[in-house]
Amino acid sequence: MTLTQPDLSVFETLESEVRSYCRSWPVVFDRAQGSRMFDEDGHGYLDFFAGAGSLNYGHNNPVLKRALLGYLERDGVTHGLDMSTTAKRAFLESFHSIVLHPRDLPYKVMFPGPTGTNAVEAALKLARKVKGRESIVSFTNAFHGMTLGSLAVTGNAFKRAGAGIPLVHGTPMPFDNYLNGRTPDFLWFERLLEDQGSGLNRPAAVIVETIQGEGGVNVARAEWLRALADLCERHDMLLIVDDIQMGCGRTGAFFSFEEAGIVPDIVTVSKSISGYGLPMALTLFKPELDIWEPGEHNGTFRGNNPAFVTGAAALSTYWADGQMEKQTLSRGEVVHSHLRAIVAEHPHPGTKYRGRGLVWGLEFADPTLAGRIAKRAFALGLLVETSGPRDEVVKLLPALTITPDELDDGLRTLARAVRECT
Repeated sequence: MTLTQPDLSVFETLESEVRSYCRSWPVVFDRAQGSRMFDEDGHGYLDFFAGAGSLNYGHNNPVLKRALLGYLERDGVTHGLDMSTTAKRAFLESFHSIVLHPRDLPYKVMFPGPTGTNAVEAALKLARKVKGRESIVSFTNAFHGMTLGSLAVTGNAFKRAGAGIPLVHGTPMPFDNYLNGRTPDFLWFERLLEDQGSGLNRPAAVIVETIQGEGGVNVARAEWLRALADLCERHDMLLIVDDIQMGCGRTGAFFSFEEAGIVPDIVTVSKSISGYGLPMALTLFKPELDIWEPGEHNGTFRGNNPAFVTGAAALSTYWADGQMEKQTLSRGEVVHSHLRAIVAEHPHPGTKYRGRGLVWGLEFADPTLAGRIAKRAFALGLLVETSGPRDEVVKLLPALTITPDELDDGLRTLARAVRECT
């Protein structure tokens, strides 16, 4: 693909140096539809990034767009804090009837603010309030957000350092297979809990991602998650599942923990819950945990009514008949097959692939290789990001609505990028 040099001066002059994705994709994007984005010169890019998982149903999904435009055209309430609105009612009714009730999940729904880290902060705050304890256990290579409470349970040293102050009241434990199977699951964790001399303050809760996206697409086994749920129950700790990136069908089922057959005490949801990329987050919890006082946790933008509209439309369109899960798992098998072929073609030591549904990672022993492959993929018209503690993993997050032809096209482009960089 031949690109003219875009004019980035206004961004470089006026915008903070903190920007990151634009450095990997140095063009000016203008429009997007489905699984494709277009820059201002009309060049198209196949999107295997999907807004970091916020666009599970693609860009400008036509069904959701019609619902949103209709709502705005009739002057529907845009900003409502936590007031009761028709848009919120429709979302809550859809979420209960389509998602919670069929799965026999009794959760109360809290709107903590518009982002994932808002949902995590609310979950941690509630767990501490319920249990009357401060300590939270998290896991190696976890990522839970960029605000202080969320950073305290995040593993990445670079992101933690940005806090500028000590991050306390969090204790990391080994994630599944962190020790390459050399130690029985939770041996160290349970020993610390049982030993009065261990120095571990009894935790209020444990927070976990079933698949660590930012941490390198590390997939927890179902049996590991079940053992963790059992450990929490036996030691009077709440189990929080952070489903911000892996929820809303990314792994197949609507919630990523469904495969393990567990029912977490608290669940955080964001990213694709609005369906359209509009800011929205939920903190879900068992009814007996709902001990909030009115206004004890609030926020000006916790009631994003346009997001309620598109969120309800996404649920009724894609989750009422059970077909989305089947489609995602089927297309996940296609990704699995392609990645297996790529690794077989390039059998370098340390090259691995892993994932589930439509989240996959391709890991390289050389931490610079993933970045070079992502850069070459961009030049070939494919958007992919890297993840992992050393950015050693090429991460694939295509929209769940991607067509079979688009999926094959993107995977062939990825294979070419790997071939040309190794």
